[in-house]
Amino acid sequence: MSALAERGEIEITVPASVANLGPGFDVLAVAVQLYLRLKVRAIEGRNELRFNFIGQQLKGDNYIERAFNFLARQHSGSFPSLEVDVHCDIPIRSGLGSSAAATVAGLRLYEAIMEPMQARDLLNAAVALEGHPDNVSAALLGGMTASCQLPDGSTSAVSMPWPASLCLIVATPEYNLSTSAARSVLPERVSRHDAVFNLQRMAHLLHALQSEDFSLLHEALSDRLHQPHRQKLIPGLDQALMLDHPDILGVCLSGAGPSIVCFATQSFSEIERMLANIYEGLGLPYQVRTLAVHRNDEAPVSEVPPNEPDPSVFA
Repeated sequence: MSALAERGEIEITVPASVANLGPGFDVLAVAVQLYLRLKVRAIEGRNELRFNFIGQQLKGDNYIERAFNFLARQHSGSFPSLEVDVHCDIPIRSGLGSSAAATVAGLRLYEAIMEPMQARDLLNAAVALEGHPDNVSAALLGGMTASCQLPDGSTSAVSMPWPASLCLIVATPEYNLSTSAARSVLPERVSRHDAVFNLQRMAHLLHALQSEDFSLLHEALSDRLHQPHRQKLIPGLDQALMLDHPDILGVCLSGAGPSIVCFATQSFSEIERMLANIYEGLGLPYQVRTLAVHRNDEAPVSEVPPNEPDPSVFA
């Protein structure tokens, strides 16, 4: 029996994500507590999806519907009609995995109303739709993930714990930057020296997070594969990389940008103000948030009790 048939109304929650984490280009990502939420109800009929985007207008394709239909075509093709309320706190085209979250939400929606699926099948479907595995791996598995695309074209991903004390202060300017535009400036080839530089720092980054030796983070978040090439496209990145505060443990671009991330365990409001000053100086509207990491033990699908307020699924 599907989760929807069993419960009547369900809520599906998918986290935003910060990809690359400096040197981990197209490999590393971490899920953060900023969410896309679906509230789903069955309606009369078959094979119809009705979407209500709450507090926003859909711009471009509906990636939730696209992912749902991708699985529906692969399986029976028939499903009960649904009404879906969409609440999204993840800014679009911000480097915080909004399209990955929508894709994963569509896959989770199909799984919830039809039948449970293997994690690897959901991951491979998400990668087929998104084209790269980092954000979708974090959105599916939670925590910090490392993705690997295998010779047969499938994807493997693992989730690793993230230190509870380490938060991400994320600054997002109102500046649209598509992933395709941010990828277009990347070189087709890199030098062996730059490749070794990134491998060294990614190894140190993983050790710093595992051991909680945060003194390593500043250097471990350095990158030569993507950040320097994107720097000219990202307002405020030059200034953010030069921020000087004893509690800023490191700074990097979030995914393809334009969001920028500072890592810290304290002094969050001071660091937020430093990031805000950058965008105020540039005359750009912005949002600054301090986010904890979304753990991989938090269920993506929950029951919404009838005739009661919606639960706060994630504290």
